[in-house]
Amino acid sequence: MEPFVQSSERFVTIERWQQAFLHLIVGFSTRNGGESQSPFSSLNLGFHVGDDPLTVKHNRHLLAEDLGIPVSRWVGTEQVHEATVKKITEGDVGRGSESLESAIQMTDGIYTCEKNVLLTSLYADCVPLYFFSPNYEIVGLAHAGWRGTVQNIASVMIEKWHIDEGIPVNDIQVAIGPCISKTAYEVDQKVITEVEKVWPKDLQFKPYTTLENNKYLLDLREVNKQLMIQAGIKQNQILLSSICTASDKRMFSHRADGGKTGRLMSYIGIRVDGD
Repeated sequence: MEPFVQSSERFVTIERWQQAFLHLIVGFSTRNGGESQSPFSSLNLGFHVGDDPLTVKHNRHLLAEDLGIPVSRWVGTEQVHEATVKKITEGDVGRGSESLESAIQMTDGIYTCEKNVLLTSLYADCVPLYFFSPNYEIVGLAHAGWRGTVQNIASVMIEKWHIDEGIPVNDIQVAIGPCISKTAYEVDQKVITEVEKVWPKDLQFKPYTTLENNKYLLDLREVNKQLMIQAGIKQNQILLSSICTASDKRMFSHRADGGKTGRLMSYIGIRVDGD
């Protein structure tokens, strides 16, 4: 059953998590309900793609109204396809929310224990990873393209939570969000060579299908899932989306849209009313 459920024109949400923890704000934006013009139509949330920055700001404020947490309490990063994970404190709040220049630099994973802070990350095919510990009230996001995946950004996040924050691995819930599916994600030998370096040796199957001319179809979701299992996360702690950004018309896709398109946003935070 698909864990990401349409809740508004502008977003899908992890319904199971939100029903279990009412203060949680978590989801993934769609491309609909914004003001951007083609090829960014219409709810583009990325400043770095060539869209009008004022329109992007307006789009972000539209989503903020839906979610009930102001843009001034958002945090965004400059994503560089690495495995750097940073803890967000109150002093970081607002960075990257109104401009790319103010974003946290060179960072693809963020987490926080702060309340009324919305962590955000941007996508157009890469894998959004969500982390949540209800007992410890900590949330996190990681952006996993193939480079971040083979650098095991998921395990970096899990290890930081366990070692730095004292959270038992069995208390970490994970969701793998909408991204490009195996059938749409063709890669070359270079990528497969890197995947093979981290793919668990005891598994009897591979996360890719071989095509002609040294090309492959890669299941990047499955790679992240298995790496998290290797890090101690159990199957029942993982939610896996089946939404493909390349085929679902609600989504932006770098591949399907020919490289010129908008950006979707993963987001997570814990709201405390009255603060």
